[in-house]
Amino acid sequence: MQILVTGGCGFIGANFIRRILGRHADWRVVNLDKLTYAGNPDNLSGLPQEQAERYTFVQGDIGDRELTEGLFEEHRIDAVVNFAAESHVDRSIHDPAPFFQTNVMGTQALLEAARAKKIERFVHISTDEVYGTLGPDGKFVETTPLAPNSPYSASKASSDLLCRAYFETYGFPVLVTRCSNNYGPYQFPEKLIPLMYLKASADEPLPVYGDGLNVRDWIYVDDHCKGVELALLKGKEGQVYNFGSDGEKNNLEVVTTILDILGKPHSLISFVKDRPGHDRRYAMGYGFAQRELGFEPEYEFASGIRATLDWYRANDEWMARVQDGSYRTFMDSWYKER
Repeated sequence: MQILVTGGCGFIGANFIRRILGRHADWRVVNLDKLTYAGNPDNLSGLPQEQAERYTFVQGDIGDRELTEGLFEEHRIDAVVNFAAESHVDRSIHDPAPFFQTNVMGTQALLEAARAKKIERFVHISTDEVYGTLGPDGKFVETTPLAPNSPYSASKASSDLLCRAYFETYGFPVLVTRCSNNYGPYQFPEKLIPLMYLKASADEPLPVYGDGLNVRDWIYVDDHCKGVELALLKGKEGQVYNFGSDGEKNNLEVVTTILDILGKPHSLISFVKDRPGHDRRYAMGYGFAQRELGFEPEYEFASGIRATLDWYRANDEWMARVQDGSYRTFMDSWYKER
């Protein structure tokens, strides 16, 4: 199979490409990535030679139809897996425009290019955030109404509905996956776990929003990638699949776990003003994906977080390289306002 992975230099996309190249010796992967601040070619460096020979990187925008249609023809693409997205909620609050440009208009352009070239399979990667927020009980399921509360989640909900429209209107073979909070190797350090690791390692205050009791369902990134692989291979066109891991933790639990593993004091925690529209709780019901795809997460949070922190400690050079000036400028100014 020949697949185009968009956004493959990002955190989840890179882990997905590594998984696919390692598990399917007859597959070839073309990675299309715009290389915005979080797109890092280092995430795919050091591939074994046999895998590197089946991997092609192209820098470009999913909104460039001439480029994508050319890639479909040149590489005889069978399927698209669309990870490309602006994905950080804080940045979407600061400036929503890039999120709607990439996540909505970019997705529409990619769908149209793929439809024009009769691509056989299109897997669109979404998020649990499109469902909004939960009360103290229950879990999101695939039929939960969409109720996004941030510019980021609104842009992703919009792209999900575009995918639905392309299936319903044109019969285009698209399906959508939605996942809970990912963590693991290669995650850009604006997200909670790598950010807290960096702050704690430097004995700096760890900024925690509000009371720290916002709950997320944490899933190790390779478990998510396994779900996407199963959707690509077995998923039904027009369907949505939720992936989770029964890994509900509030932010304070996550942060104190990191401090304990690193042997750092809880006094480093610094509560800051909550961000606007901060959803209180997410939890993903993945029973449908279990039944239909055979999806089963392998990592519990206790083992996954240790594996993640071990990876960070073993890859200090990677961590240093991703922290360029633009990242530090945004993070410093954002938390200074809290």
